[in-house]
Amino acid sequence: MEKKQQENIIAIDLGTTNYCVAVMKDGKPVVIPNSEGAGITPSVIAFTKEGEVLVGDMAKRQAITNSERTIKSIIRNINTNRIVKIDDNKYTYQELATIIFKKIKKDAEAYLGKKVSQAVITIPAYFNYNQIKLIKYVARIAGLEVLRYITAPVAGSLAYGFDKMDLSENILVYDLGGGTFNVSILNLGDGVFEVLSTNGDINLGGDDFDEKIMKYIADKFKSENGIDLFQDKMAVERLKEAAETAKIELSSSTQTNIYLPYITSDATGSKHMELTLTRATFNEITSDLVERTIEQMKKALTDANLLLSDIDKIILIGGSTRIPAVVEKVKNFTGKEPSKEINQNESAALGLAIQAGLLTGEVKDTVLLDVTNFSLGIESADGVFMSLIERNITIPTKKSTIFSTSADNQTSVQVNVYQGERVLVMDNELLGRLTFSGIAPASKGIPQIEVALDIDANGVVKVLALDKDTGREEYIVL
Repeated sequence: MEKKQQENIIAIDLGTTNYCVAVMKDGKPVVIPNSEGAGITPSVIAFTKEGEVLVGDMAKRQAITNSERTIKSIIRNINTNRIVKIDDNKYTYQELATIIFKKIKKDAEAYLGKKVSQAVITIPAYFNYNQIKLIKYVARIAGLEVLRYITAPVAGSLAYGFDKMDLSENILVYDLGGGTFNVSILNLGDGVFEVLSTNGDINLGGDDFDEKIMKYIADKFKSENGIDLFQDKMAVERLKEAAETAKIELSSSTQTNIYLPYITSDATGSKHMELTLTRATFNEITSDLVERTIEQMKKALTDANLLLSDIDKIILIGGSTRIPAVVEKVKNFTGKEPSKEINQNESAALGLAIQAGLLTGEVKDTVLLDVTNFSLGIESADGVFMSLIERNITIPTKKSTIFSTSADNQTSVQVNVYQGERVLVMDNELLGRLTFSGIAPASKGIPQIEVALDIDANGVVKVLALDKDTGREEYIVL
C-alpha cells in the first residue's frame, strides 16, 4: 500500500483489561500518556448517575460503589450480541468499544497537538476475520482508520529486536495479558522479522487468575458463614479488587493478607472477611491456567516445525507474566531463563509503533513477515471445507482452485468463503459469499471457473472468480 508520509499513525495495544498507545517520535517509539498522565489505561467504562461517561482509571476507581453502571471486558465481548442497559439507554459492546477508541483518539491528539485519523492495532491471536472487521469498524466510527493489525507477541518482537538488527536467532514470545494468551515464534535476522507460527487462547488471562482467587475467598467465607458472596453485586466488586491486589502482591511476597470489612450482612449483623493467602496456595489453585499456556506453546512449536532446542530466546510480555509461577513454569518447560529486558506492559504498543513507522517510511531496513492465524477456504458441493490457505502461512499470499457447475446449463455459481480448521463448513466461520454470474450454458462440469483467495500484507482478504473461457473476472473484499 502507499506509504503515509503526512500524518502520525498511532499504535494501539488494545488489551482486554488495559490498553496502551504509542507513536514514533524522533525515530524512536514512545508511549502516549492518557489525560491523567499514565501510560497504561484500564479498558473500563462507567456511567455516573449524573450522566457522565468515565473511561480508564476514573471508571475503575468507582467500580465498587457503582458496580451496575461499570463495564469491563469490553474487547472480549465485542463479537457478542449482549446488551448493557444503563437507565433508559441500551449499549452494545461495539458501541462501548467505540467510546474507548474515542478516548484514545482524544488523548493522542492532545499529546501530539494535531488531529489523528490513522492507527495500527494489536489483536488476539485467535480473533477471526469477522472479529477483526468488527474492531476496525468500531475504530472507524470513532474516527480512526485501522491500517494494519498484528498480534501482541509479534509487536513485542519488534520492540525487542528494533535495536538488534545484526541479530540472528529464533525467539518465542509468550504474551499473557489480562484477558487473552498469545504465543508467537519468530526468526530474526538482518532486519527481517519472520513469524513462523502463532497460537493462543482468547479466554485465558490475568482475569482468570483473579477469578480463581475470588472463588477461593468466597468458598472460605461460605463455609464459615453460610453466605454466598457471589449473590451480592457490591461484594463481588470488592472481591475482584481484593483478588487483583492479592495477585499483584504475591508477585513480590510469599503471602498476603486479605481484609474485607463489612463485606456483607445477615440477621446477626455485619460480616467481615479476613484471611491469609500464600503464594503456594495461589500457585496450586491456578496451576491449570498456567498449564494451558504450555499446551499452546507446544502447538506453536509444532506449527513452526521447531524443537525447544531451536529456540534461542524466550521473551515475556503482558502484565500477568510477572506471576512467579508463570516465569518458573516457562523456564522449566523451555530450559531457558526468560528474558525481561523489555517492558512487559508497554512493549507491544512500542513494537506496534515501529510497525506504524514501517508504514510511514520513518523506520527503514526492517521487514515484518506475518502469518495467517486461521486456515481460509471455500465450501465444496457436499458441505466440506476445502482449505486453500493453511494457517500459519506467510502473507501476502494467494491460492486458487478450479470450480465448475453441478447442473446442466447452470449460469452462476456461489463461492462461500470460510475460516477455520474443522472438516465441515458448518463448524467454521463464514466470512462472505461471492456470486459469479454470466456463465455460458453448457453441460455440468464443463465451465472452468478459477476461484482464488488473496491476502495482502495488511491481512485484507480478496476473493476472486475468473471464467477461464471468457476471461471475465469478479471479486469481493472481505
